Amino acid sequence: MPRPRPDGTGLRRLNALDPDGALAALLRCCGSREWAGQLADRRPYPDPEALLAAADRAFAGLPMAGLDEALAAESPPRPPAGTHGPGAPAARTALNAAYAAYEQRFRHAFVICLDGCREEEALDQILFGIRMRLGNGPDEERSVTTEQLRRVVHGRLRRLAT
Repeated sequence: MPRPRPDGTGLRRLNALDPDGALAALLRCCGSREWAGQLADRRPYPDPEALLAAADRAFAGLPMAGLDEALAAESPPRPPAGTHGPGAPAARTALNAAYAAYEQRFRHAFVICLDGCREEEALDQILFGIRMRLGNGPDEERSVTTEQLRRVVHGRLRRLAT
């Protein structure tokens, strides 16, 4: 992802891309080709809010196969770079075990939006989120995951559009 530019050149650049370039840029935000294609086709966007609204509309109409495609493109959140110290190996082991249990149960990567979370709290947030969500049934977890993915994608789109 490119670094945010406060002058809005990112959105102008997205609007000016050829269709294949726009599709590629949007697929880096969400791995569903249907979702990315809808957003690419609806350009130009007058402002980031219009882009986010279009993203939400595309998410709302995304069939199960499109959501599965988006989830297949996701990787679980990486532990924060600042995870060091004597407890770090145990924390990483716990995190890897939690990811494996989640993926075995739900058959896709764990997705959680960490926007606004302080780096030193991220590992705890991830572990807590996995532990809580492992108790969900498949339908409930699909709903929670979809909302978390939507929030993650919003953050990626904001960075793309600024």
